[in-house]
Amino acid sequence: MELLTIGAFAKASRLSPKALRLYDELGLLTPARVDPATGYRRYAPQQLEQARLVAWLRRLGMPLARIRQVCALEAGEAAGEIRAYWARVEADTAARRDLAAFLVDHLTGKDPTMPRTTAPLALRYAALSDTGQVRASNQDTAYAGSRLLAVADGYGSAGAPASAAAVEALRSLETETVPAGELLGALEDALGRAEQAVHGVSAPGDDDTDAGTTLTAMLWTGSQLALVHIGDSRVHLLRDGELFQITHDHTVVQSLIDEGRLTPEEAASHPQRSLLMRALGRGADSTPDLRLHDARAGDRYLLCSDGLSTVVPAGDIHRVLSGTPEPEAAVRALVDLANASGGPDNVSCVVADVVEQP
Repeated sequence: MELLTIGAFAKASRLSPKALRLYDELGLLTPARVDPATGYRRYAPQQLEQARLVAWLRRLGMPLARIRQVCALEAGEAAGEIRAYWARVEADTAARRDLAAFLVDHLTGKDPTMPRTTAPLALRYAALSDTGQVRASNQDTAYAGSRLLAVADGYGSAGAPASAAAVEALRSLETETVPAGELLGALEDALGRAEQAVHGVSAPGDDDTDAGTTLTAMLWTGSQLALVHIGDSRVHLLRDGELFQITHDHTVVQSLIDEGRLTPEEAASHPQRSLLMRALGRGADSTPDLRLHDARAGDRYLLCSDGLSTVVPAGDIHRVLSGTPEPEAAVRALVDLANASGGPDNVSCVVADVVEQP
């Protein structure tokens, strides 16, 4: 078998000799032979396919360490890893797109705290939390006010005080005046206070060190809702008759769905469907999703714990939200649906309508 010089191989693979030397040093693409005297590298023609794969993955922006992992896999497994990587890129891009839109508006003099429509907008809202049909106590907390909407789902031996502490830490946002350019920073600061409050529920060494909570909240600015999300509580938006889920679950099964290893139908009965990848609690990854949503008159938002979403089909949620005009009646109907489906968990709902002020 005739080996190719590094120059010929570089030309055929469209990789520079410098890149080939780097990939050799990193173990990504080892030459077929290295001259012991001169150190000159030669490559086999069969290595061109792997070289091109490395080049393509670099164009995707994949880190070299992950490329090494992908190249070590069989074709089917490698495809799954690439699919998982790109799903994560798309999710990160969506979050950055929202932030970029906010910054453009801010820097061009559009104040996100001021209404963008002719008529000023306001929220009409209701919140309800219920123990359900199986649990002995309620570890959820639901809150709705003129500016703040929040749902937290506690877990562990002190889950109830953990969820309550997290929501209470955000309630100062109801009365704070937050400049437009500092909105996301204010949310991050409030989240830090919430995390400390949850940690304060139990001290190191106590029996309650497993206490933690999800936290999903929205802050009303007059024309936008700023979202902070950690865990598997959800936000849905009903707009123009269509229902959209605008949060992404931070769970093990959702990561498996993202990677193409589970279908949504398989995830519904997966034994680890409630295992969180992010939460507020000691030792937990508390990295939040932060974004901004432009509001329109007629929008309806639903924040809910997984006690609703895991037992009530999306079609039934859509039917209630689109057919029940008053928020108070809507949250009651949704909780009743969860309990009618067995109520295996605590269930909390917040419904908020964006309405024109009279």
